[in-house]
Amino acid sequence: MSLGFEWDFDTVVAVLSIAIPLMAFVWEFAVVRRKRLGYRVQMDTLATDTAHAPSADMLARLQEDGRALKEPSFVLLRIENAGWMEIVEGDYLTPEKDKTGIRVTFRDRRVVGLAVTEFSQSELRDFFITHADGVTMEADGFGRGEEDGAGVIGLPKVKLNPGAHYKVLAVLERRSGTPGDTFAKPVFRADVSGRSLRWLGWLARLKPARTESHTFASRPALVGIVLLTTAVLTQSGLTLLWRTDPPPLDCVGGTLHLHGSTAFEPAIRAAAESYVRLCRGRNAGIPLGDGTFQGSAEGVNALERAGRGAELAAGAGLGDHIAFTDGLAEGNHPQVLSRPVAYSLFTLVVSQDAGVRNLSSQQVRDIYALKITDWSQVGGAALPIQLVSRHRGSGTRTALVSRVLNGKGTSGLDVPEATVNDCAALDRARPGRCEVDGTPTLLQKVAEIPGALGHSEVSSAATAAGVVRLRIDQMPATLEGIEDGSYPYWQTEFAYTYGELPAGSIGAAFLRYLTDQGGKDILREFGNRPCSETAYPLVCEPG
Repeated sequence: MSLGFEWDFDTVVAVLSIAIPLMAFVWEFAVVRRKRLGYRVQMDTLATDTAHAPSADMLARLQEDGRALKEPSFVLLRIENAGWMEIVEGDYLTPEKDKTGIRVTFRDRRVVGLAVTEFSQSELRDFFITHADGVTMEADGFGRGEEDGAGVIGLPKVKLNPGAHYKVLAVLERRSGTPGDTFAKPVFRADVSGRSLRWLGWLARLKPARTESHTFASRPALVGIVLLTTAVLTQSGLTLLWRTDPPPLDCVGGTLHLHGSTAFEPAIRAAAESYVRLCRGRNAGIPLGDGTFQGSAEGVNALERAGRGAELAAGAGLGDHIAFTDGLAEGNHPQVLSRPVAYSLFTLVVSQDAGVRNLSSQQVRDIYALKITDWSQVGGAALPIQLVSRHRGSGTRTALVSRVLNGKGTSGLDVPEATVNDCAALDRARPGRCEVDGTPTLLQKVAEIPGALGHSEVSSAATAAGVVRLRIDQMPATLEGIEDGSYPYWQTEFAYTYGELPAGSIGAAFLRYLTDQGGKDILREFGNRPCSETAYPLVCEPG
């Protein structure tokens, strides 16, 4: 007898949507997380990278018995009970006579000293310190040593209630390897047994939990979640493919022409491609040829030419053209209107052979003031400095002048005039200067010309071969750096339109997508901060 129940695709997905989360929950919380000894490496950094004040070099001169440490580094470890049952001394999978429950190995380094800096409850202190005959000393199982040429930290068998933790700070020095190389990650050796859940039978043998970084879920649970997500996305994709209704996006058809900043181009190009893909049912088109973006100034000029050439009613705006600029457009443009979109990170870039990775703000100003003309004057290679710049009107160049060269009370500096019309004509034996049209060309020239120095948007520089992104005052280019005022080179990105965009135009729809819908995620992917996420979106500057 049939009950009329059919196992079609939607039914299978529905059953899986219930079964997989249920199995993942049982596995994660009844099996895996009954006892989980977790760790986090909260800091592993060279002493020279811990601060940037003028006197911070004292940290790099740490000593042991009068001997300066070789490449000293700091490591902060957090050990925690990430399960829902307590961990006791007998749970640690080490011999009973071995008082050490966790061993942390540092290849190529030696442990100079260590201390416990934080306890979630004061009673944990007794696992690390003993008192005998009025003398305070480290407890058995806690200390430092060496094993096969590697530094080792030993941590005792600490009893941890659920959620309890402690932190250990260690000072290390390089023991072997090439100076300047990145240190290998610490290796943790520890585990806890599953004895306390023998009632689970064969399931108890599946997990004693391997010591690992505490993440959202264990690997089996994550596999289940991924399988479920794949099934749901497959069903959703097929549903969207077969449906005839408009997609769930404010889509408008037509052709949209984009112009402007070559620095902002990668993010806008990706957003435009996403918009066209999502709005394929509305025949939306955004041509993106190689000459689409020619610079901030030229982008506004192209927008004005398009507006003047269009037959527009009095007071009407042009709905199929948008220009993007790094900062406000220079000059007088009475017919165009601006809207801030995001603020972007810029960086100085240098050829690899220059031998420089950091410049102070004053050194940057002195270079562009032609007071410093050779990299050897700032500790680099004996190479004349070749300045490769964007043409006047470029947003990255304008931001360099206003925020770096004329920052912090200085004024009057500018990018010096080019000495040659073509970068290929530079005399490599003496300092020189040239200018190029776009960011991709600038990055290519900096990579090719020995001793070249230029400026670029960060995401483009990050993927360019043969260039080094310079720190300024030891600070890398990060959004956090510009938001706390420690990194100076950035600019607000603006969208310019010829008059007000008509509400039903493709230009208005794309700008809504870019600023208020999925385009914001794309802006973030390229290292920008959308204006809608700032305290004052119409100003769109770091707080």
